[in-house]
Amino acid sequence: MTAAERLSGDEVVQLLDDPSYFDLLELPTPANRDGILKALQDDRLVQPSEAGGWDITNLGAILIARRLSEFESLRRKAVRVIQYSGVDRTVTLREQIGSMGYANGYSGLVGFINALLPTNEVIEQAIRNSVPMFPELAVRELVANAFIHQDFFLSGTGPMVEIFVDRIEITNPGEPLVDTQRFLDSPPRSRNETLASLMRRFGICEERGSGIDKVVFEVELYQLPAPLFEVSSGFTRAVLFAHKSLSDMDKAEKVRACYLHTCLRHVTRKSTTNSSVRHRFGIEEQNAATASRILSETLDAEMIVVRDPSAGTRSRAYMPFWAQS
Repeated sequence: MTAAERLSGDEVVQLLDDPSYFDLLELPTPANRDGILKALQDDRLVQPSEAGGWDITNLGAILIARRLSEFESLRRKAVRVIQYSGVDRTVTLREQIGSMGYANGYSGLVGFINALLPTNEVIEQAIRNSVPMFPELAVRELVANAFIHQDFFLSGTGPMVEIFVDRIEITNPGEPLVDTQRFLDSPPRSRNETLASLMRRFGICEERGSGIDKVVFEVELYQLPAPLFEVSSGFTRAVLFAHKSLSDMDKAEKVRACYLHTCLRHVTRKSTTNSSVRHRFGIEEQNAATASRILSETLDAEMIVVRDPSAGTRSRAYMPFWAQS
């Protein structure tokens, strides 16, 4: 599929951000235009036109367009960033539509998002510092995932980032090819493997299969509520939540956090225990019964199972429901 046809070499380099392409790949820029076009052709970003000149492929335009608005078929695929004043969509503070391709505009996009995110103030050694409310690595990975896993056949809509005072929601068109409960352990399946491969080469997304692991790890490191992955009306949404104390979390949030904690432990070949759950939620050792209650609720929800049912209660270890033989 082509985004623009029968262009001269000069028109191609006017429409595509070839300097960013070579910078992202950490390659020297060829000395002449023919070398540039050859490199872009090798990665299927452009192709010779049957009518003469060059065609820019959809892949080339979506990744390194200087201005996506120049490509009629892809302008609605630009990412939208919307900031709201509260916890709902009643009052919009700011809305920005990305103008560049996903790859050459990625760094600026993530910087723009992080600048809008709320921060928390902490005092360390008598110095007051502002720290981001959400882990930057998690935001980066989820934005890249929204690009890679979207359904390009759903016209008129593209990725969207919505920022609320208590959460950030990252949505892409299309339903996932993997069950949301298995995001952490299943090898990713993408409708857009060529795009995903180039995004990995550009250093924009993580190696295959490690991205959601890192999201969950970062969320646990920040001791935030577990991320939520959901499918609604043909769209996939990932939600990161601001910090909540354990007492403010409802049962569903605790169960989801315990389940994802168990998944993360399992894929790193570790078992979930009362001790690891205490560490996940910041529970003091003398309150081990609280961790036991969370484990029991997650067992009742059939999200985890006991690894060895014959083990005593104190020494029990747990694994995700899908890991049992």
